Amino acid sequence: MSLLDRVAIVGSRGQLGVDLMAAFADLLPLAFDRPAFDLTDTATMSAAISAARPTLVINTAAFHEVERCEAEPAPAFAVNALGVDALAGLCASVGAVLMHVSTDYVFDGASRVPYPESAPLSPLSAYGVSKAAGELLIARHGSRFFIVRTCGLYGVAGSRVKGTTFAETMLRKAASGEILHVVGDQTVAPSYTRDVARAMRAIAASGRFGIYHVTNAGSCTWHGFAAEILRRAGVDARLEEIGSAAFASRARRPAYSVLAHEGLQAIGYAMPSWQEGLHDYLLARGLLKPSAPA
Repeated sequence: MSLLDRVAIVGSRGQLGVDLMAAFADLLPLAFDRPAFDLTDTATMSAAISAARPTLVINTAAFHEVERCEAEPAPAFAVNALGVDALAGLCASVGAVLMHVSTDYVFDGASRVPYPESAPLSPLSAYGVSKAAGELLIARHGSRFFIVRTCGLYGVAGSRVKGTTFAETMLRKAASGEILHVVGDQTVAPSYTRDVARAMRAIAASGRFGIYHVTNAGSCTWHGFAAEILRRAGVDARLEEIGSAAFASRARRPAYSVLAHEGLQAIGYAMPSWQEGLHDYLLARGLLKPSAPA
């Protein structure tokens, strides 16, 4: 039996889930979503997995409202740690492989070189701790799993939590004449969900289990990302760089969230640059200036 015989995607209506459904479309993936499939309700998960008996379960579901996690750690751990642990156990019980989506927030951002997959976990926030715990709990169910860490996700489907993407927020505020205040002291790798989903398909097809970092290649600050969005969309706006301390925040965020791609290199897969990802996203959304370069 092939790993790709019966693929199930948890959170198929989410920003990444929509693009994963497209990336695996030829395999007719199963869509697992709340309320019929809930990471905080083991009975719903058990019923769905027992009935479908998938060979690969891709979990995109998470409690990822970072500020709320800081104020309400219990529900964050219920989903990101205990729920993931239960899901991993159910997958193991039917011989399915779990591919779980994690985050750059499992690191503290103190590095100034890209984090390899083997870097020790050092989360700063309740969200990061809950995601790190989920990763560790998966490993107790055996070695046949994939963990995919990513960063700065945005996609055509938009975030169900935020209701929009960073790019669309910048363009909306620019259109209203607002001055854009964007932090310049957090370095990230903004990642287009379509590119991430395609890489995840390649990882699954490789059959090489383990931890992978999957982001668009290169890095920039959020201020640099905003500047590139405006340039490619052909929008004039007043963009001002500020420090992250200017924003009142309960949660500490990594100052440096660049992830090395050693796992992807091992399977011979190269990610497009963040500039290419942004170009393709703006094109798909009809927001690209016609003369903007790829």
